[in-house]
Amino acid sequence: MAKVRGFGIAGGKAAAALMLSASLISLPVTPLLAQKATQSGWQHYPMRPQAPEGAPNILIVMTDDVGFGASSTFGGMIPTPNLDALAREGLRYTQFHTTAMCSPTRAALLTGRNHHSVNFGAIGNMSLDREGYTSVIPDSAATIGDVLGANGYNTGWIGKNHNTPLWEDTAMGPFDRWPNGLGFDYFYGFNGSQTDQFRPSLIENRNPLPVPEDPNYIFEKDMADHAIGWLRKQESLGQGAPFLLYYAPGTAHAPLQAPAEWLEKFRGKFDDGWDAMRQHIYQRQLDSGTIPTGTDISPRPDTVPAWDSLTAEEQQFSCRLMEAYAAMLAYSDDQFGRLVAELKRSGRYDNTLIVFIQGDNGASQESLFGEFNETAMFSQIDTRAQDLGRFAEVGSPASKPVNAAGWAWAMNAPFQWSKQIASHFGGTRNGLVMSWPDGIKDKGDVRRQFAHVVDIAPTLYELVGITPPAEINGVKQQPFAGVSMTYSFDDDAPTDLPRTQYFEMLGNRAIWQDGWVAATTPRRMPWSTQYLKPDYDWELYNVNADFSQAHDLADAQPEKLAELKATFQDMAQDNGVLPIDDRFIQRFGAGLRPGAFDTGNDFVFYPSDDVYGAKAFPSLNSEWLVETEFTVTGEGASAPLIVRGDQFSGWGLYMDKGNLRLVYSPTHVAEDRLDWTLAGVIEPGNHSAAVSVRQESDGAHHLNLSVDGEPMLTDRLDNLTFGRSETGIGRQTEIPLVPLDKSAPASAMVDKVVVRYLNR
Repeated sequence: MAKVRGFGIAGGKAAAALMLSASLISLPVTPLLAQKATQSGWQHYPMRPQAPEGAPNILIVMTDDVGFGASSTFGGMIPTPNLDALAREGLRYTQFHTTAMCSPTRAALLTGRNHHSVNFGAIGNMSLDREGYTSVIPDSAATIGDVLGANGYNTGWIGKNHNTPLWEDTAMGPFDRWPNGLGFDYFYGFNGSQTDQFRPSLIENRNPLPVPEDPNYIFEKDMADHAIGWLRKQESLGQGAPFLLYYAPGTAHAPLQAPAEWLEKFRGKFDDGWDAMRQHIYQRQLDSGTIPTGTDISPRPDTVPAWDSLTAEEQQFSCRLMEAYAAMLAYSDDQFGRLVAELKRSGRYDNTLIVFIQGDNGASQESLFGEFNETAMFSQIDTRAQDLGRFAEVGSPASKPVNAAGWAWAMNAPFQWSKQIASHFGGTRNGLVMSWPDGIKDKGDVRRQFAHVVDIAPTLYELVGITPPAEINGVKQQPFAGVSMTYSFDDDAPTDLPRTQYFEMLGNRAIWQDGWVAATTPRRMPWSTQYLKPDYDWELYNVNADFSQAHDLADAQPEKLAELKATFQDMAQDNGVLPIDDRFIQRFGAGLRPGAFDTGNDFVFYPSDDVYGAKAFPSLNSEWLVETEFTVTGEGASAPLIVRGDQFSGWGLYMDKGNLRLVYSPTHVAEDRLDWTLAGVIEPGNHSAAVSVRQESDGAHHLNLSVDGEPMLTDRLDNLTFGRSETGIGRQTEIPLVPLDKSAPASAMVDKVVVRYLNR
């Protein structure tokens, strides 16, 4: 054996270690390897669960706010060639249903139970202290991540998560109902209803991340990059286990944003307007067999303006909104194609079940004319005159657009109504494609069996070959609300199974039973803030003969209607739906659900590299005071002290070239902004500045600024900023409120910020 002195570590423990290593290397390894090869597994090490032999990989894709008639796969005018290709290799389902809003649909998808049964009677932002409405998925409804993970699957979730209770969405959690706590090994995406595509609020597992500084960054591509990266790690390190990947783009929820080159692809494509577009989609649906021959299309409701009633300037702006929507959805399809290519590259495509749900509800009619900045919808300021002149910026980082009701009506063809409206198919009918080359032999067929999002979990469990346990972690599990859809895979499948399914969202109700639908007549348009009593009229449809719900039979068959209404009442009672609550804007009130700042008046915050999320900072909607203690170490300093919100709505206190500056901006329009600069007031040293909003005796709110205890400025506020914002301490938020001179020295340091409620 070679001497160790030559290595400079002669004798002692080092020499002994080297000799031992050499001895181990010289030991014969064949007996050990032979023993391992002949055993079914180690005898005492805990072994990971094993999936049934041949169990398929599973990729679930769910897009956002995509109407049934939006994508080319279901007759729409927005090209989605990768979903088209998937449909040619699998099955298109044209009677698949969601719940009419996003997080309820996602809760039903994850659990296989009705949305009220898992406490998602509405989106989490509208939760109530009532069974069925708390937005807390109970332990009695284990998710597909829980169940498949316990049966040998690696589980990943990329994209949108809108199923964590709002008050738990802070850096301190608790994390039980974040994606990792809902059974998913890995999460990359965002929490909440939406995010900016260019500057998203990123989270990896439970950790916030900064937005990459790449000038070409966009979240949709980043999602696909991370999904592909996770798939490759799973291939390398998954030890042969199958995967479950839940891929949930923010597309095509507002803000409608896309890469500039994709926006250009759609310039002029929708100049005919929404009336013509709906007719084009309807004809394409008939020609492609998406809808049955003889399907009628309902007329445009009086509440949606005729395209020809818009001015030329309004039409130009509106077309840009639709172009941004189309670019966003088409680009999302392009990125989905990269996932499919990765599965084919790795040889896993044939044994991967892809469940692609095109939309978690119908297209959104939540803005009548559309908006350049959706935050402005929540203010009292009409920015439309200024916005029309900025049509060229729609879809870019300078915009935060939301689509117009007319376009949503067109994309929900051939159905009535839209997102939020659970009574009609415009809100609940979404396209579904399922492909599994090893398991689905019929290629390119259309399936018209009734199906609902609660059916996905039972379908997965049957295909994998497992029966979920009756008890998980000592908790008895709720029965599944849906049925496995595997019966529909064969071309000789029954036309439909006997089926009853209820629908309810914000007062709008329906019941499906064996091809008949009883539905309430909506009494509030999606953009309306009106509060209504739940004494709605009812309609009746035989959808076996009337695919689009175009012919109301309530007057002709009152006995059938009465029967279905009674059935709805029974199911509503069983699922925790009752009593019906159709409030809308009122349900967003922060006092209706727990919060991190429910007790006390004073809250202290410190500088952080991360921003404080909307629920991790006091709301500051009405009367408040924020006092900032900071140190200026040199002349000419430029640095943010505290920034609440962004360029679309917010306020901020800065050092700007040595001067203290306060900006208060209720909208994106410069004319609506208060912008104060105190020149020569701040010298190097320790200081405090207090910003407050107070309601005076005349009922008006006033903005006030004081420095080192001395009042400096005050002004009346005609409009308050919108409170759903991120906050930066010692930094801007991901979307800056105002640009700062980066060449100036950043020599102002925040020590702490104290926030005080004034109206408790």
